[in-house]
Amino acid sequence: MSAPHVPVLLDEVLAALEPGPDRVLIDATFGAGGYARRFLDVGASVHAFDRDPDAIAAARADPGRWPELTPELVGAPPRLVLHPRRFSEMVEAMAELGVARVDGIAMDVGVSSMQLDQPERGFAFATEGPLDMRMGQQGPSAADFVNTAPEADIADVLFRYGEERQSRRLARAIVAARPLSTTTELATVVRKALGHLPGAPKDPATRSFQAIRIHVNGELEELEQALSAAEQLLASGGKLAVVSFHSLEDRIVKRFLREASGAGKTTSRHMPETEPEFAPTFAQVARAVRPSDAEVDRNPRARSATLRSATRTPAPPRRRLGSGPDKHVAVA
Repeated sequence: MSAPHVPVLLDEVLAALEPGPDRVLIDATFGAGGYARRFLDVGASVHAFDRDPDAIAAARADPGRWPELTPELVGAPPRLVLHPRRFSEMVEAMAELGVARVDGIAMDVGVSSMQLDQPERGFAFATEGPLDMRMGQQGPSAADFVNTAPEADIADVLFRYGEERQSRRLARAIVAARPLSTTTELATVVRKALGHLPGAPKDPATRSFQAIRIHVNGELEELEQALSAAEQLLASGGKLAVVSFHSLEDRIVKRFLREASGAGKTTSRHMPETEPEFAPTFAQVARAVRPSDAEVDRNPRARSATLRSATRTPAPPRRRLGSGPDKHVAVA
């Protein structure tokens, strides 16, 4: 059975993580398992996380593609372990199995192609579906948010996560059009409020759907927590590779690696030099990698992808205190 999703920057992720026999890796965003399949093919053991129960169920229903789920020898551990959990819960999940450290972690963040291509999941507006957008299929949906949230909260979400300059006007239009129950209804409201012309190169509904999806799933907070979890789980010399698809995600990853590598402090010739607050937890931070023209031609959804990778140092992990990007202290 072929995977319904084409993994982005696959060769580059493999080069960053260097999977091989006797290495334990985490595919933190399993999806259709494109990364995990290649990790397994070169002999690595994989712990795969996905908050979407459909992704986990699809793998369990396809033993032909995933024979590693069943031990070849009675009593031997499987080389693939599926975790139907958020990737922010990696530390707790691995601790439950007695695994303290891993050799590599891959994250392909954001919505998956399978979710986008299923109208009943409500992530896209190309075809009509219920206004849902929940990755984990639990909790408040997009319809719950747009139909019950105060106008100011809707405007804030549209501006913060969709970088929508006309967020207040759009929020007023959404509130006036309540109740909204389908993807096409919401897209129509957005286009009318923003004066969209049919045939224009970019549909303004794209920004709004992105913003609402990110809010409903708490995606940016999840990413921040997952990066912190990776810092705790990776062994010295372990590799981290993160593929993001828009500037908000990439900004979080870039900032995390800059600060964790000790490159985040500002310097001024008017101020005395100070020692770093803690030893760098990541080194060998690679330059951002983007897909080649050939990959974009094969898979247009790869167009906005960015890969950032780094190597874990022996320094103890930092522990987040309170909120904000720099609320960290070192822990032994």
